[in-house]
Amino acid sequence: MRDSLHTVLVERLGCRAPIIQTAMGWVAEPPLVIASCNAGAFGFLGAAVMTPDETRTKIARVRAGTDRPFGVNFHMFQPGAAEIVETIIANKDQVRAVSFGRGPDARMIARFKDAGILCVPTVGAVKHAQKMEQLGVDMVVVQGGEGGGHTGSVPTTVLLPQVLDKVGIPVIAAGGMADGRGLAAALAYGAVGIAMGTRFLLTRESPAPDKAKAAYLAAGTDGIVLTTKIDGMPQRMVRTPLVDRIEASGKLGMWLRAIEAGAEMKRQTGASWLQMIRSARGMTAHGEMPLAQAMLSAAAPMLIQKAIVEGDIVNGAMATGVVGGRITDLPTCQELVDRVVAEARGRLAALCAGD
Repeated sequence: MRDSLHTVLVERLGCRAPIIQTAMGWVAEPPLVIASCNAGAFGFLGAAVMTPDETRTKIARVRAGTDRPFGVNFHMFQPGAAEIVETIIANKDQVRAVSFGRGPDARMIARFKDAGILCVPTVGAVKHAQKMEQLGVDMVVVQGGEGGGHTGSVPTTVLLPQVLDKVGIPVIAAGGMADGRGLAAALAYGAVGIAMGTRFLLTRESPAPDKAKAAYLAAGTDGIVLTTKIDGMPQRMVRTPLVDRIEASGKLGMWLRAIEAGAEMKRQTGASWLQMIRSARGMTAHGEMPLAQAMLSAAAPMLIQKAIVEGDIVNGAMATGVVGGRITDLPTCQELVDRVVAEARGRLAALCAGD
């Protein structure tokens, strides 16, 4: 009898369960990627906020901690992107996949595929899923509006079947996923697995400070808000004093935050102001994003870093999916994956039995 959890995701990514740990900046660090991969999921290293040297070092750390295949997330407009691509390809024997939002063109995707590395981008709209399929990606993660950070307006339960009806490549469900019931539901829709961010953020191996984790656990669904004022695009966040101040501010306040965060990004990455402006212009050209908004978008991650790296939940931003409002515990990655798999098997068995 065929194992309903042994999907094409498991076969192609080389994991044991059809579960992806998503690439959250400053959270999807080596300890979390190692733990999620060893637990049977497929972990992505969040290199989109790393320098080329950091990416090289942290890929080596993941390799030292697990013999399981893993993925790397990046975007083509970050400083040093070309070097990061070379590092990924140099580690093709264990780096099984790359993920990205605004990302490579058809030529770069073909280069990854020639190296045997799967391209698994995340999208939030049907047209973007279709575009990625045209560019030659292998699978696509579809994140509904319940998802954390930058998100769309269409709920997963509507967007997922829409995408499944329009593309022929395997589809992975994200946005609102936290347990085995979500995995069973996603499989019933026709997805090949699920991707979880907030749920993996709230594990023991997650590097987020205890103070930040406590704030996440304390937030109910009514304490999770959608704002467009951080960088001009919808982002789902835990309501914090910073988010309240941002919501009450005008355009001048947004630019002041962008300059402050941009200076911090310049200090951390070593990029020049010219490089950062070029990066912003690249985002503008690719996504038809106004330059001012692109500059805000390039700097906004520093606000998240303040909360989930420094533990400053007063002056930092805490990205989360709506599902964070019902998470109440901090399991290990092994406990989490085992629980999700057991719950999914239980629900699927109950459906087959007519319960």
